[in-house]
Amino acid sequence: MESIMMEAYAKVNLGLDVVRRLENGYHEVRMVMQTVGLHDTLRLEKTKEGIALFTDSSEAPGDEHNLAHKAARIMKERYDIAGGVAIHLQKRIPVAAGMAGGSTDAAAVLKGMNALFALGLSEQELCDVGVCLGADVPYCIIGGTALAEGIGEKLTVLPEAPDCCVLTAKPPISVSTKYVYENLRLSEIEMHPDIDGMVSAVREHNLSGILSRMENVLEHVTEKKYPVITRIKCIMEENGAKKALMSGSGPTVFGIYGSSKEAEKAAEKLSEAEPDAQVFVTAFQRKEQ
Repeated sequence: MESIMMEAYAKVNLGLDVVRRLENGYHEVRMVMQTVGLHDTLRLEKTKEGIALFTDSSEAPGDEHNLAHKAARIMKERYDIAGGVAIHLQKRIPVAAGMAGGSTDAAAVLKGMNALFALGLSEQELCDVGVCLGADVPYCIIGGTALAEGIGEKLTVLPEAPDCCVLTAKPPISVSTKYVYENLRLSEIEMHPDIDGMVSAVREHNLSGILSRMENVLEHVTEKKYPVITRIKCIMEENGAKKALMSGSGPTVFGIYGSSKEAEKAAEKLSEAEPDAQVFVTAFQRKEQ
């Protein structure tokens, strides 16, 4: 095998709670993560030496600062891979969107190099490498529906959530994850997301139970600073969304719809109201077997 194609899927947070601030400055979280069909495409090919990264996005770095490049470097160094690799990255997931775009690209490189160089690493071994790159990378390796705990790296695979059509919209703003967590006042939050209840609803394949528990504690900070997030949520829910929520620390908002037709109609209304937003109609993505 001289080259391999990989699809790197985005994620949304069906539920996100912050439990406490840790002494090292990180935060302990509990999240229900869900893969969606929106994805980047990567082609990895063997070369004689080095690591080269080519991307069609002006927003994503095309050098060693890109997580995909870092993933290739850690694989070469850790497993003494002879020769090099060229990575061709086609971006579709919006950059800095709260959808794990960089993490999922890194996960795809780890999995792709494992196959390309016949390393024979297990999924758990890849996750052990991935956590060195970021807390979301192990989840992106696994995909599907999962409970994430700790700083996001402790994963419990859940049964597949019910099929859903999803509308995502990223407004033309950048949100600092560091700012959001630094300005989160846990002592002022009276009600936390019911993550245990959502996990139970997922296990029971109960869509209404999932929808009723969709909540993101980080919205308390991000929506206050960026009212456009609230506007997008309202537009989605006024146009048929059963529930709309911010993903991660933002700024992407996603809405759950009963059909792709409803989601497409809502996408038109949203694009009219927020013409600079990046809008996609997608669906929950099944875990790769």
